[in-house]
Amino acid sequence: MDASSGISVGPDGVARCWWSDSDDLYRRYHDLEWGRPVATDRELFEKLSLDGFQSGLSWLIILRKRENFRAAFRNFEPAAVARFSPRDIARLMNDTSIIRNRAKLQATVNNAQRMPDLVAELGSFAAYVWRFEPEPRRRFLSRSELLEIKTSPEALAMSNDLRKRGWSFVGPTTVYSFIQSMGLVNDHVSGCAAGAEVEKARRAFIRPR
Repeated sequence: MDASSGISVGPDGVARCWWSDSDDLYRRYHDLEWGRPVATDRELFEKLSLDGFQSGLSWLIILRKRENFRAAFRNFEPAAVARFSPRDIARLMNDTSIIRNRAKLQATVNNAQRMPDLVAELGSFAAYVWRFEPEPRRRFLSRSELLEIKTSPEALAMSNDLRKRGWSFVGPTTVYSFIQSMGLVNDHVSGCAAGAEVEKARRAFIRPR
C-alpha cells in the first residue's frame, strides 16, 4: 500500500481504497457495493441496522456475519422486524452466529416499529434518507483528508432527527458511515478504480422523492 496516497493494489492488480484490501470479502464489498447509491427501503434499513451493530467493532466482522443477520432478521424487511416480540429477542440472544447485544437487537426492532410513521409522512424511508444528501464534492479526497472526517453536518442532522423520532443506535458517526456506504457521498479515495464508477452511478441515479 502507498500510505501517502491511500491506494492499495490488490493481488488482482486493482487499485482500491487502503481500508478494503485485507480480505476478498472486503474487496468485493468495496468494489461492488460501497458508495453506490441505494433507493430501496429494505436495503437502507438493513445497512443502518448493521451499522448500529458495528458500533465498537470492525465492519469486516459484521460483513462476515451479514448473511446470518439477514436470516435472523427476516432479510431486514421492516414490517417483519417490527413484529418481533420479546420471545424473538430471546431467540436472537441465543443465536451465536450474530452479534448478541441486547440493546442493539432491541434497537433494530424499535427502529422497524417506528418506520411506518416516517414512511407515512414522507412516502418512503429512501425519500427521507436522501433529503440529507450533502452537496456533491468537486474532487476526490485524499487518504489524509478522509481520515479527518468522522461525521458531517448532514449526518448530525439525520442523527438528531431520527433520535427525535425515537430511533436508537443512530449516532452521527454511525449515520455518516451509513451515508458513505449508501452513496450519498463518494468517499472513495483519489486514484481508486471504484471511485469513478461510483461517481458515474451517482450522476445517473434518480433521487427518491
